[in-house]
Amino acid sequence: MTGPVLAVDQGTSGTKALVVCPERGVIGTGSAPVRPRYLPGGLVEVDPAELYDSVVAAGRAALAEADTPVAAVGLANQGETVLAWDPVTGEPFTDAIVWQDRRAEGLCGELSSRARDLQQWTGLPLDPYFAAPKMAWIRRHLTGAGTVTTSDAWLVHRLTGAFVTDTATAGRTGLLDLDSTAWSAPALDVYGLSGERLPRVVDADTRVGTTTAFGPPLPLTGLLVDQQAALLAQSVTEPGTAKCTYGTGAFLLAQTGPLPRRSDSGLVSCVAWRLAGRTSYCLDGQVYTAASAVRWLTDLGVLTGAEDLDAVGGSVPDSGGVTFVPALAGLAAPWWRGDVRGSLHGLGLDTSGGHLVRALCEGIAAQVVELADAVAGDLGTPLTSLRVDGGLTRSALLMQTQADLLQLPVEVSALPDATALGVGAVARLGLDPGLAVHEAVPEWKPSVVYEPSIGVAEAGERLDRFRAAVKALLDDAQGASRA
Repeated sequence: MTGPVLAVDQGTSGTKALVVCPERGVIGTGSAPVRPRYLPGGLVEVDPAELYDSVVAAGRAALAEADTPVAAVGLANQGETVLAWDPVTGEPFTDAIVWQDRRAEGLCGELSSRARDLQQWTGLPLDPYFAAPKMAWIRRHLTGAGTVTTSDAWLVHRLTGAFVTDTATAGRTGLLDLDSTAWSAPALDVYGLSGERLPRVVDADTRVGTTTAFGPPLPLTGLLVDQQAALLAQSVTEPGTAKCTYGTGAFLLAQTGPLPRRSDSGLVSCVAWRLAGRTSYCLDGQVYTAASAVRWLTDLGVLTGAEDLDAVGGSVPDSGGVTFVPALAGLAAPWWRGDVRGSLHGLGLDTSGGHLVRALCEGIAAQVVELADAVAGDLGTPLTSLRVDGGLTRSALLMQTQADLLQLPVEVSALPDATALGVGAVARLGLDPGLAVHEAVPEWKPSVVYEPSIGVAEAGERLDRFRAAVKALLDDAQGASRA
């Protein structure tokens, strides 16, 4: 039995750290905010120093609360966020360009003739969401100096001096060969990145080095991208099972087993994790704006915060005929139309804040239904339930709406902070190679299960209204592009 581990989840809007004990569970927590800058033109960036400082602050706070020695550290990361930096000193040459950023849209347009090849090689569509277009944009427009990588490689270098990335994070770049899980020379060539010095791709449960950032020397034994860490924490390890995390965006992942399954439905085919040399794959779909759309309503004064969703939404019985497509940073899977922006339909003088909140919940939930339908189409069998985690799962209104539109049970994780718990399990596996995956992962149990409260016909009508609104947006964008 391994001792407690420090599990750190470096996310978009903050870093959360847990001290996880095999016998007693979570015995210490810490957090630190991160403040991305949302700029005109779809730009989103953050000071890299803020990412590193948040990791150290959250980790130290969790250790102080636990007040017990830990055996190792695990680090989860936000995936597609990139920066250029000096591989000798570790000093950043650029701000970190956040996964939501759209500045590489034009570059993707230039490469559109190679989109099919890139998707076949890497499993990923050609879209500014992923790391490779951002990396290429930095090289074209900001600097040719140093190395350009995802944020995890920089954080790990700052912590330990190692120059590595885990297989699942590498799989989010658009530069990893999906079948061999090695860097893809053809993809690098397409993006103009062939001469780059790239981090070594390692298993998630690799002992990559030692850090003193949190106090006493500790081995860093676990690395995993955030959504895959949540997938592991929710015991979604069998083909056909799925989870959705509701954070800044919403992310639905379905396990497909030891062989990659390329999607025919607009999903991403990617590595779930590589542990002890064995690779598992998953299908992945994204909703770009979930909690960030809630923050938008908060900034407008409709809400005081996410904790207000149920109270304000509960003030009315339905959306009052309002349909909200919350594509505030574009439409992700299965449409992949980052140029599209959100819309509100059906507004009237009687529209209240409650109607807007309910319409937002329906808009988020409807996009997740589209992802679940795409998974079912790719797997050839429907999902039987959906496991969910993330901050927005605290909203009973959103979760009931999700169950209603999905027409399936929605099982809310009893364990908060699934991403941190997942990377904590990976750190334990890296510390004790004899440990089985099911022994390292917390036992799955839902805190509550939301069953559908409406029939198939009503769910279909509400989804049809949402799909009609999406079609109108796509038609408008198509017309604008022709003009």
